[in-house]
Amino acid sequence: MLTDSVGRNDSLSFVQGFRECLPTLFGYISVGIAFGIVGTASHLSMLEITLLSASVYAGAAQFAICALLLAGSPLSAIVFSVFIINLRNFLLSATLAPHFTKESLLHNIGVGVLMTDESFGVAATKLKHTGSLSANWMHGLNLTAYLFWNISCIFGTVSGQWISDPAAWGLDFALPAMFLGLLFLQLEHVSSTKWKLYATLIICMVAAMLGLSLLFSTHVAVILATVIVASLGVVLDK
Repeated sequence: MLTDSVGRNDSLSFVQGFRECLPTLFGYISVGIAFGIVGTASHLSMLEITLLSASVYAGAAQFAICALLLAGSPLSAIVFSVFIINLRNFLLSATLAPHFTKESLLHNIGVGVLMTDESFGVAATKLKHTGSLSANWMHGLNLTAYLFWNISCIFGTVSGQWISDPAAWGLDFALPAMFLGLLFLQLEHVSSTKWKLYATLIICMVAAMLGLSLLFSTHVAVILATVIVASLGVVLDK
């Protein structure tokens, strides 16, 4: 294994990134199909759903757009809500950025633009095993996920022609189920010495969410609570 001083691992190839994306594809496919069906039920055309999936590329934000459109929300409210929901990607990219400091700007943009919660989870798990990442590995991971996400959304749009009530099929639970699966993969590699710290942070997160939800909207409370508790975690982990 060839690893340089900043943790870049040149032995991690594009094909390896593709292979390590495969276990997560079930999540992308199931949620993508669910979004296509929900988008159709929200009266979006196939072209609109395809463009939305290709440009936004964020399940939570795309579901929120459908809900806001059905509620008749103004465009400014939709754009602001999507910005708030996707603001967490800034934190995810910032976490992995130190491992790509020797990559070109183009590679860094490519890694950051296609970063998702799932690809971050896979990358974080890989980092724990190897201590390093490479841009080519991330491109294999991200592009595979992006391709299957968009294909799944289109397939879901076609399927949505025959499903008038997505909630009756439990499709609205697809996104939370995928996040729970990623959380389980992360906890599997947590050492016993970290459990007390993580339990404390989870309690702090719940308390922060409950408190901030009384002062701000849920979307804003999620972002603020995440920033506050993540900062607390950095301090307590030292």
